[in-house]
Amino acid sequence: MITRVRSITAVCVLGAALAACGAPQAPRAARPAPSAASAAPSQPPTLAPGPAGLTPVFTNGPRTPDRTVALTFDADMTADQGPRAAAGERFDNPGLIEALRELKVPATVFMTGRWAEEYPRQARGIGRDPLFEVANHSYSHYAFTGDCYGLPTVPEARMRADVERAYAAFRRAGVPDARPYFRFPGGCYDRRALRALTPAGVTAVQWDVVSGDAFATDADAVARQVLEGVRPGSVVVMHCTRSAAPTTERAVRTLVPELRRQGFRFVRVSELIGAAHDRR
Repeated sequence: MITRVRSITAVCVLGAALAACGAPQAPRAARPAPSAASAAPSQPPTLAPGPAGLTPVFTNGPRTPDRTVALTFDADMTADQGPRAAAGERFDNPGLIEALRELKVPATVFMTGRWAEEYPRQARGIGRDPLFEVANHSYSHYAFTGDCYGLPTVPEARMRADVERAYAAFRRAGVPDARPYFRFPGGCYDRRALRALTPAGVTAVQWDVVSGDAFATDADAVARQVLEGVRPGSVVVMHCTRSAAPTTERAVRTLVPELRRQGFRFVRVSELIGAAHDRR
């Protein structure tokens, strides 16, 4: 029997390749970080390996008076959703990305390789914009455990290859410097998955605030859920998938000014991981 490393506590979507669930796990020590003022560090900070050399897991930054928060957006598309995209379903959300630019909000976009293949121009634009950083959300958005909200599963022997295939898709799309951060589809992982990804050299990034934007119809409710959950150092999980998270742009336009009014500063995940090292 495989022991689950964490319990999954929020409801996730299945068919539309959205996953927004998870429970926090304490961050481990990070390697030294470049200056926080750097828009796109050439050597982004990562966490030291976990127990037994396993892939490390990061959930949130330090709870310090420096009120930083990282908004993260999963650009989800599964390997077999091409026909739905061809029929007109939109797995992108350019309005959301433009809203982040307009509001000058740094963000980390966890992208699947299949999404980058479907929307290479958008992937390239996000990847080359110093406001953002692109991280890995797998190629196929298949689950890395056998019990993950009905998602198809990646065999253990193919887990590392799936992650590396996503990085290859980013390079083909013209993303110049994808980060060595990985988000498990559905937030589902266990010790076996962490062991399988160790050679890939990634830091697994989870979250401590679930936005609830998946299939939401009330943008104010999404914004309220984020505002009620955010603490200094929080990582917020949201989605960049128009068909399955249609209210996200409106929610962002509401919550960003309010968080700034409360004294929060928006950062990318790389800055939070760097801050974890500074607190050692």
